[in-house]
Amino acid sequence: MFELFGTTITWQVLLDIGIVALIYYYLIVLVRDTRAVAVIYGLMFVLVVYFVSGYLNLFTLHTLLSEFLDSIFLVIIILFQGDIRKALAQVGAGRFWSRAQKVESKAFDELIQALVSMSRTKTGAIIVLEKHVPLGDIIERGVEIDAKVTKELLESIFFEDTPLHDGAVVIRRNRIAAAACILPLSSKLRGETMFGTRHRAALGISESADAVTVVVSEERGDISIAIGGRLTTSLDEVRLRRVLKNALER
Repeated sequence: MFELFGTTITWQVLLDIGIVALIYYYLIVLVRDTRAVAVIYGLMFVLVVYFVSGYLNLFTLHTLLSEFLDSIFLVIIILFQGDIRKALAQVGAGRFWSRAQKVESKAFDELIQALVSMSRTKTGAIIVLEKHVPLGDIIERGVEIDAKVTKELLESIFFEDTPLHDGAVVIRRNRIAAAACILPLSSKLRGETMFGTRHRAALGISESADAVTVVVSEERGDISIAIGGRLTTSLDEVRLRRVLKNALER
């Protein structure tokens, strides 16, 4: 216990401030570089207009905004339902107090070789690497494989004449858990001809989980990576190794 500017500060007060600061920090981390930021700015603007209208005695506007703000918690839940679900999943999976399991060097090299090879032959592929948030519901909807990650197996799965080539492969704990998995589609990239369903699916799963998804374009052979709802395109082998390794070790 000590005094600061005439106010008594106890360890409970410090703990309380620390916990609240930590919560705000993780909220900022969660919404950073997402569409939620624009919504937050919009809500802040509404609050400013609300207080200004009250100060200037703009009765009708003030009453209207007051009715809106009375339901602010319901509005927040509706607007941020996807982000709230993702945040709770990450917290429940230990996202903030544990590190992702590193991919073994052998499996990582096999994956890179397969992606580069499929890029050269313009073989369309989409591979999801699970991190903290479990993808059991995605794996259950696919065809279970549970095999080592090898260049030959990945190329065989995505070969055009095989029955598994249309869906996504999910890699869990350095093993191919399942193939032909169906992923949720993102609302982004609609109408953009250079990106197909695989890219929208890669963004979709990256928006709902912390998984890292790699896509090989069937039309151009370009390699792209989707992380946190953002797509990094046109990766060569060197950049692919660097970006993928950094993403998996975070």
